[in-house]
Amino acid sequence: MDKKNNANHAIAGAISGFLTRFTCQPLDVVKIRFQLQVEPITRYHTSKYQSFFQAFWLILKEEGILALWKGHVPAQLLSIVYGTGQFYSYNVIIAFSDKYSYLNERKYLTNFVAGASAGSIATIISFPFDTIRTRLIAQSYNCKVYNGILHSCSTILHQETPKVFFAGLSPTLLQIAPHTGLQFLFYRYLTDIYKKYFKETDINFYNSMISGSIAGLMAKTFIYPMDLARKRLQIQGFEYGRKEFGKFFKCKGLIDCLRVTIRDEGIKGLFKGLLPSQLKAALTTALHFTFYEQALLVLKNI
Repeated sequence: MDKKNNANHAIAGAISGFLTRFTCQPLDVVKIRFQLQVEPITRYHTSKYQSFFQAFWLILKEEGILALWKGHVPAQLLSIVYGTGQFYSYNVIIAFSDKYSYLNERKYLTNFVAGASAGSIATIISFPFDTIRTRLIAQSYNCKVYNGILHSCSTILHQETPKVFFAGLSPTLLQIAPHTGLQFLFYRYLTDIYKKYFKETDINFYNSMISGSIAGLMAKTFIYPMDLARKRLQIQGFEYGRKEFGKFFKCKGLIDCLRVTIRDEGIKGLFKGLLPSQLKAALTTALHFTFYEQALLVLKNI
């Protein structure tokens, strides 16, 4: 693979990340609010958020429509950096594997390993933006700690330590490696089935959308508890900004986070926010691959 092709994959990944993030940000905001809520998700409890639609309308009522895009700037930076790093790394790894017949004969396993590796690389380089985004979304409208991305960065550096930018990285890597690996594996497998069934040779728009949505849904369900743990670790030390959201969740690390969640909220607690997360995962993965494939086609013709 030459340098131009590498650049095309990186640019297509950045475009895909930007467009996908803008479209799916409201689902992400609702998902994170559920993940950070300790109280049960039920209509028969004093929980602030009791169902997906109730949470959606309550956010609109209390904070306005712009609240559904809270933390959008760092989220966009996260998506652009992540998308660029992920697709660039993935295609470099795949190009390397093409040189070995042993790996070519096991293309789905190779897709899993390449996807897992690319996801891990992209996560590490983009993770600080994820922490900032989570804190901006997590804070209450009436108890604001941060006024924006630059203010949040300076406040964290002044009041805490640079390590905070990577809080929750361990569960994220434990989550993202199999998650991204499964996404690419399922996506390639499903696109191959689609091409075989419809007698097509290339990946088209409908192929990308259908295969991507199913791949995203399946992959997200497998690794969801790690995603919940990551969000809860990212808000440790941020108790003031959560005053209006009920009980504050405290833990000392990944294992303790999972243990306390199960002890206080049961096994179901590990899957809080799963529905909006599944909807987001299906839509995000479908758009992510579709925007990427279409952007790549445009770039190749320039």
